[in-house]
Amino acid sequence: MFYKITMKFLILVFTGIVFCSMTQAARIKDMAAIEGIRANQLTGYGLIVGLDGTGDKDGVSFTKQALANMMEKMNIFVDKSSLKVKNVAAVMVTANIPPFARIGDKIDVLVSSMGDAKSLKGGTLLVTPLKGVNGRTYALASGPVALAMPSSAGARNSHLQVARIANGASVEQEIPFKLDGKKKLILSLFQPDFTTAKRMTDTINASIGEGVAKTIDASALLLRVPDNMWQHNVAEFIADIETLSVIPDTIARVVINEKTGTVVIGSDVTISSVAIAHGDLSVTINKGSGNEKKENVMNLPGTSTIGELVRGLNFLGVKPQDLISILQSIKAAGALQAELVIL
Repeated sequence: MFYKITMKFLILVFTGIVFCSMTQAARIKDMAAIEGIRANQLTGYGLIVGLDGTGDKDGVSFTKQALANMMEKMNIFVDKSSLKVKNVAAVMVTANIPPFARIGDKIDVLVSSMGDAKSLKGGTLLVTPLKGVNGRTYALASGPVALAMPSSAGARNSHLQVARIANGASVEQEIPFKLDGKKKLILSLFQPDFTTAKRMTDTINASIGEGVAKTIDASALLLRVPDNMWQHNVAEFIADIETLSVIPDTIARVVINEKTGTVVIGSDVTISSVAIAHGDLSVTINKGSGNEKKENVMNLPGTSTIGELVRGLNFLGVKPQDLISILQSIKAAGALQAELVIL
């Protein structure tokens, strides 16, 4: 028994169904990272000045207090109750300091209003210490802020209380992380999977040397740095591993976006024996005898591929939006051998 292919199948694919084709090899650096080598979060409290009357209102006491404290450090003593802060806004400043950042490196910062300022447009952030969770200052931020571009619907839809400063902070203290001297490292997978972890282990051992890598679990590998590299060449050892290519294994998954009607189906998705009825629509089945029979029920054999499923649904005249309901029903019936993700 075979199904007649029509142009409707191609139309159905391009109006909302996307197939994940054969998985390609990816570099290990795109799928995993060495444990401990990561960015760190920094925060600080600062003031933005120079606003065009869009700053905090007089009722925001912490803005007045911060402004008075700053002026006192400059030997200017004022009564905070007399201060007007409509041109000033209190903000929380955040940044990520990347691993191995050196003194003098520049990093981007994000500023977010803490009071009731209407807009941060045109303001300038005063020098603000950025601290880690240990209370130490690792960077200093300052400079003119830039808002996000207004949306096409108009500036009223823009968020005016959050802004960025590109390269707005200078690293003042390094976060130490010593590689040389380490005999063992942990390679952590971004997407835990036993099969992928095993493939990584086999690839590393085949390329670098037997016994270099060992699978710990689905999310981690133990790397043993060779004797001729652990004292002074650990960075080179990591670089050699990062460039190796591995074909990742993925869970059979169907992702559905109900708002847009988009369906993304992995290539490993299969279905068990199932009968599908879709309203009064019929399907033409050619049994090779020259006789055609129309039915409104299509029987799909067990272990059918996802391509056969979609071709069959296409013959039933199913649109992408209807396909979503059908896939949900097949999953509920226990016939869809895949994880169903609804966005």
